[in-house]
Amino acid sequence: MAKKKTIRTIPQERTPMREQDPQVRAKNFEEVACGYSLEDALRESERCLMCPDEPCIAGCPVGINIPGFIQKIGEKNFRGAYDILTDTNLLPSICGRVCPQENQCEGVCTVGESLEAVAIGRLERFVGDTAIKEGWINIPYIEPNRFRVGIVGSGPAGMACAADMAKAGCDVTVYEAFHQPGGVLRYGIPDFRLPNAVIDAEINNLKKFGVKFECNTLVGRLFTIEQMIGEMGFHAVFVGVGAGYPTMLRIPGDSLNGVLSANELLTRCNLMRARDFPKFDTPLPIGKRVAVVGAGNTAMDAMRVSIRLGAEKVYCIYRRSRTEAPARAEEVHHAEQEGVEFHWLTNPVSVLDDGKGSVRGMRCVRMELGEPDDSGRRRPVPVAGSEFDFETDLIVYAIGTNANPIMGQTSKLKLNKWGYIGADENLATSVAGVFAGGDIVTGAATVIEAMGAGRKAARSMKAYLGIRDPALPYISGDGTGAGTLFGIDTRERNFARVRVA
Repeated sequence: MAKKKTIRTIPQERTPMREQDPQVRAKNFEEVACGYSLEDALRESERCLMCPDEPCIAGCPVGINIPGFIQKIGEKNFRGAYDILTDTNLLPSICGRVCPQENQCEGVCTVGESLEAVAIGRLERFVGDTAIKEGWINIPYIEPNRFRVGIVGSGPAGMACAADMAKAGCDVTVYEAFHQPGGVLRYGIPDFRLPNAVIDAEINNLKKFGVKFECNTLVGRLFTIEQMIGEMGFHAVFVGVGAGYPTMLRIPGDSLNGVLSANELLTRCNLMRARDFPKFDTPLPIGKRVAVVGAGNTAMDAMRVSIRLGAEKVYCIYRRSRTEAPARAEEVHHAEQEGVEFHWLTNPVSVLDDGKGSVRGMRCVRMELGEPDDSGRRRPVPVAGSEFDFETDLIVYAIGTNANPIMGQTSKLKLNKWGYIGADENLATSVAGVFAGGDIVTGAATVIEAMGAGRKAARSMKAYLGIRDPALPYISGDGTGAGTLFGIDTRERNFARVRVA
């Protein structure tokens, strides 16, 4: 029997991950974090205490059996670790890279109360990358049924929903507006954080389940949600289009040439390959002095992309302090290493015109922190008489996103007051047979939360279609069931296939 581990007997320091040198990586788009070696992963797995109350599982939006897969790593049973991970998470290589583990599973890790938390995300990435390298995939036996399911959006919510519906035997088609699938994973996150090769590998796994992808298809323009349910013959539809409509500051001058959103910058650079100009002829304005407004992960991506595109100076302009910055601490640290200059407690009030319709600078005001607002962060308050001009020739807004209005304009889906799709606790919308989840319902969230929404919607869609879900046994409060017919619970509305001689 293995000796019980205690906080004193485990390795005391979190296993570091190798990274590219900041001076080298600032000039390329190769991945910054190099991942764990086998020795690194085995050492870090020893730091898990295998707590009986398993707080990390509760802290994971999809309930991954974290101690279970870490134990398998320690036993060098990496395929077993992959099997446990993919019971609940179909994208371990992606989530291991971009999920904010420090606010989720690692944030409640028992080891973290005394030492640095177990590096759950890094271990998840190690297993996911090993699976890609070895070509592992878990494809169960799938009995096809008569149902056709349409998925709108190929981001994490759509991918998770598509996989679960394909496993249930449905004929699944995913519609993507851009020319490549992946959604925000591909257009919004640079290769140095999430390589396209990883996204391609996960999407190829979905194709092995029988999922079909139709790109260059803008639902709401080529056809509507109602047409999908009606004349196109889909029995159920899931809408997971994300919330990629940019927010602008709406201050004087923000319509000048040289002002753009982080979404536009990142989409042109990542998906449309403007970074490889002139091999790809996507236009992209390049500034010598770039000011990015905001301090979330998208802002960090925009700043670090600007450095790699050749900007001489890159500034972060944020109206609160570093403590309130919503970006992951690791992303802020990497941006600092690469030369980003941070201007905390600074707020733009107008964009300055060079007289030719382009940006020459920004007028800002110093801020101080007052009482907490609804978000729990201290509210920034302008300091009287503190205005100053700031020289820049390119301004990038990374201050959040909204729901794209196309869905609301072209369908009868009920929207909430912010323009997001209204959905009940089962993620059903106001149109029968149409379900929605992810950022288009909740607003901006994490990749793993979007995946959780996609899987939840899939469970609801299976119930709506009458497909037996083995993960949801039919048991009434008294344990006797609701009655049977020929020994089958009457609530299991399904079709029996009879083979005729």
